[in-house]
Amino acid sequence: MPAGAAAIWRGGHSWAMPQADPEQLLRSSPVVAVVGCSTNPAKAAHRIPVWLQGRGFTIHPVHPSATEIIGRPAVPTLADIGHPVDLVVVFRPAEEAAEVTRQAIAAGARGVWLQLGIRSAEAEALAAEAGIAFVQDRCSGVDAETFGVEHAAA
Repeated sequence: MPAGAAAIWRGGHSWAMPQADPEQLLRSSPVVAVVGCSTNPAKAAHRIPVWLQGRGFTIHPVHPSATEIIGRPAVPTLADIGHPVDLVVVFRPAEEAAEVTRQAIAAGARGVWLQLGIRSAEAEALAAEAGIAFVQDRCSGVDAETFGVEHAAA
């Protein structure tokens, strides 16, 4: 199976599902929920959302107990955002990726992005089955910089 693909099983057959184009996904996703957004400025889960915000992305921090992160109201779950987002960026362990993907699908997100170092075949299969974009093991901030992605601030 090629790198970046997941096996999707239907009727005893498998198909390789390629990842979404990272540049296109970032360009088409000005509204981003960040699951695992950190209150600690030293962590990537804080620095990357701040950086994306500075490039015009509207960030919705998702954190179980914080009420505000990066100057934005934080909510405990994706469902608490109250409206669909374009993309869910995930800063949580790989073991949690499938459940976050289920929540993203239920909340109406158009895509899921697992940050650098996070991979989950189950999350990828769930996203493919739901027909939403999926990227894993890449840094959204590095890719936004590399591709020169900016959005008009909302």
